[in-house]
Amino acid sequence: MSETVDYCRQIETYLCQKNGGHLVRIVGPAFEIVRGWAEQGVPLKVALRGIDRTVDRANARGARRRPLRIEFCEADVLDVFDDWRRAIGLNATRVAENAASFEAGEAPEGTPGGRARKGPLAAHIQRCVTRLLAPGVTADAAYDAVIERVTRELDELAGQAASARGDARVRIVQRLAVLDVELLDAARRRVDGATDAALKAEADAELAGFAGRMPADQFARARRLSVDRLIRDAFNLPVLAFD
Repeated sequence: MSETVDYCRQIETYLCQKNGGHLVRIVGPAFEIVRGWAEQGVPLKVALRGIDRTVDRANARGARRRPLRIEFCEADVLDVFDDWRRAIGLNATRVAENAASFEAGEAPEGTPGGRARKGPLAAHIQRCVTRLLAPGVTADAAYDAVIERVTRELDELAGQAASARGDARVRIVQRLAVLDVELLDAARRRVDGATDAALKAEADAELAGFAGRMPADQFARARRLSVDRLIRDAFNLPVLAFD
């Protein structure tokens, strides 16, 4: 119970910051909502990203007259949680009703195949190119060479994807999966021992709510995928694969 209370208080503090210092207490029904997130295993960072999404959308509409309440963030928090679960292979149906039912590869209710539609293939590739062209944190000749090669090929694939149909489209999708592996491998090679240990510790913290709920092999796979996701975040890498 103390961990749940701490979880709620950290979210309350973050929400206060996002509201410009205006305190919105998480009590009563609001506390029950946030406690439900904790019981479902929503990692704190995932919940905070969901709050960010709600706040960003509210700010885009113009000045807010009233502080944002946590109830308005719930849909975004659960959407980000779904995205996070899919990224690491943890999908479930009716999580809130049966927290023990998590199984890798099972599609959430209402999302055929467990994935949302990504839109046109060509647009997906162009978004990936834009992200890869963003300035890197540090220079590394070997890594930069991979980025340049992959970006150049993505440009070619984007041109083909606009009109590709049937087998031609399948070949592009398959090539994207190969390039995605190459890109992630290049990023892994840049991770030193200290960073690797920190990423694994962060992955363990994210998955703490699922420890003991899953078979050991599925949990190990989820941990590997979680570390990979954190590596992508660290290097601002897109997911090239298109499912």
